[in-house]
Amino acid sequence: MLYIVATPIGNLSDITLRAIEVLKQCDLILCEDTRHSIVLLNHYDIKKPLKSFHKFSEASSEEAILADLKAGKTIALISDAGTPGIADPGTRLIQACIREGIEVVPIPGPCAAIQALVGSGLDTDMFRFIGFLPKQDGELRTILCDAMNDHSTTICYESPKRIQDVVALIREIAPNRRIVIARELTKSFEQYIRGTAEEVTKQLAETEIKGEIVLLIEGASANEIQEWHQLSLPEQVEWIERTYQLSKQEALKFVAKSQGRSKRDLYNLLVQNRPIDT
Repeated sequence: MLYIVATPIGNLSDITLRAIEVLKQCDLILCEDTRHSIVLLNHYDIKKPLKSFHKFSEASSEEAILADLKAGKTIALISDAGTPGIADPGTRLIQACIREGIEVVPIPGPCAAIQALVGSGLDTDMFRFIGFLPKQDGELRTILCDAMNDHSTTICYESPKRIQDVVALIREIAPNRRIVIARELTKSFEQYIRGTAEEVTKQLAETEIKGEIVLLIEGASANEIQEWHQLSLPEQVEWIERTYQLSKQEALKFVAKSQGRSKRDLYNLLVQNRPIDT
């Protein structure tokens, strides 16, 4: 049996009784960094073998772990913080266990994305998590373009070194869109920075940002969504290209995806003046 055990994202008290019980009873604990995880285990007097399991070792470790599980061992998977598999190692192993008929049992607990969402003040009825933002400017603009035109709250992770540049880019394309930066969650210096992209940019200029960061972006309003759908396809491509400073190809790709059509169809319409297949 494989247990997926959520662990604290900062405050060591944020762990469930069930999680402690599982960690004390299992045969082996898989963790990202043994030096990091031993602090938590020592705090709760958990004396179990630790094995390093991170994104660079997932593939090479998989067969041995599956063999142990098939042999009847009980293994717990933890990450450095939060819930394994959510922008952390674990998904590949979980999928392999399911394929092999090995029971997988998640033990609920902390998750930075959800913690940040409920404290953000943004809409919690509909939201989506997109993990870490891409580093390449073109890919980043495309991802932000998607967020700006989606009606749900977008949640993502970003580093303190890049957050000012990301917020500056959001300000450039949507200065009045509300965003929230949640940092150092559950720790002594927990902080929420809320406001429009314009306002948050000014706050960041006066603040030294450190620690783990969750960035949340307000979804598009009903009026914005309605106005977007009232544009013709050529107008949508032109607006995306101009507003987000994307290439024609990138704008075509985005609009095609949003409309559920192929990029070739849009290319035929816009460049070769051919009708779109229906």
